[in-house]
Amino acid sequence: MTIRVLVADDHAAVRAGIAAVLSAASDIEVVGEAADGQVAIRQAAALEPDVVLMDVRMPRVDGIEATAALTARGFPVLVLTTFAVDAYVDGALAAGASGYLLKTAEADEIIAGVRRVAAGEGVLAPEVTLRVIRSVGRAPERPEPPAALDLLTPREREVLVGLGAGRSNAEIARELHVSETTVKSHVSHVLAKLGVASRMAAAVIARDAGLA
Repeated sequence: MTIRVLVADDHAAVRAGIAAVLSAASDIEVVGEAADGQVAIRQAAALEPDVVLMDVRMPRVDGIEATAALTARGFPVLVLTTFAVDAYVDGALAAGASGYLLKTAEADEIIAGVRRVAAGEGVLAPEVTLRVIRSVGRAPERPEPPAALDLLTPREREVLVGLGAGRSNAEIARELHVSETTVKSHVSHVLAKLGVASRMAAAVIARDAGLA
């Protein structure tokens, strides 16, 4: 299956470079480009990409605001930016981004990130992973688990534990002895019941609830 990608970045040369990197993969097609968040939202509605590759700093509508609008419409977003800044990382994940990579990443890392997000998984740049973990760990008190956890079936709770541990769909499938398709379906149900837009947000809930 070909993964259709929309690239949003305010620098034409950067967009061209990213498109060239992605086009080198036989299973990825760049179907559109956008120079700001507003255009990205409009282009996504018209082109229905499988993944939106989003920069953070852009004119008119910035990447975080655009990410929130896109994930609310069901479009998976992978942030690709220069900035490993806590505020941007937290903002992007809170907006529902499925991943956060830096432009210093190697070409194969970007391609792998697009594939993982298209498969319903999450991805974080090594440079920001520790920041996210520390951010979760800095909470002075463990918040009360959301009531929505009670809506989860035993199997969905097991899947949530896997998300909290940062496992991929394939790893969860092997652990639970089910297919990846089944895990992907469970993940969708978990996100819907918890009222979150990304597996990253679900992972934070799992950790806050002491499930991981």
